[in-house]
Amino acid sequence: MALQHLLVDRDGTITTITLNRPDKRNALSLEVMQELTQVFREVGESDALGVVLAANGPVFSAGHNFGDMAGASLQDTRHVFEVCTEMMNTLQSIPQPVCAKVHALATAAGCQLVATCDLAIASEDAAFAIPGGKGGLFCHTPLVAVGRSVGRKRALELAMTGDPIDAQTAAEWGLINRAVPAADLDAAVLDLIGRATRGSALSKGLGKHGFYAQIDLDQSKAYAFAVELMAAAAVTPDAQEGIAAFLEKRKPTFAPPSR
Repeated sequence: MALQHLLVDRDGTITTITLNRPDKRNALSLEVMQELTQVFREVGESDALGVVLAANGPVFSAGHNFGDMAGASLQDTRHVFEVCTEMMNTLQSIPQPVCAKVHALATAAGCQLVATCDLAIASEDAAFAIPGGKGGLFCHTPLVAVGRSVGRKRALELAMTGDPIDAQTAAEWGLINRAVPAADLDAAVLDLIGRATRGSALSKGLGKHGFYAQIDLDQSKAYAFAVELMAAAAVTPDAQEGIAAFLEKRKPTFAPPSR
């Protein structure tokens, strides 16, 4: 597809998707979200092993484009948030690990996007906010992802005050994996996504799917689901190769991903 709002670059086994509307603060307009959803799907079906989500310009993402909602009908606003939800769900449904590379402010749905990524690293001068509590539109949908990352009290502090937190606080709260000096951001992201894509691609995809499927179940249901998933996974060729390699004290050889 012809891209208008994103840049996509493949380097070896890693695909980088870059939000590229710096003049609009990388706002998640309908067009941007639809384009991003399609790109996630295409990368998910490729033989890439990992994905980095980055952004150009002085802001990582300012969240939703209010122009899509000004004077809109209920049907129109519902569509905006349904498109956004589809984008977030698509990110988590693809088999590859997705790591956000956050160099600046991520706010509202932009913060939601970071929280939705499997992994996230930010530069120390980045910041995060869900500022609807300061205005007239509470950040209901961003709270779905943020609350699942940082817990209830911290999520509600972010949402009710609308105040930003710095990258170090975001790391301490669990919104991101870690904060690093700006000069080290690229290297830190490549290190993490490299380590996150080791081993069997099939196993990794099953693991990502399984995690999101069980994480909000109660413990007994989560174990019931995980037992069946792990039992089925244990008899796959990649699992058997990994077991054989361990017992034979050699490096395993896994088949390349077939999407």
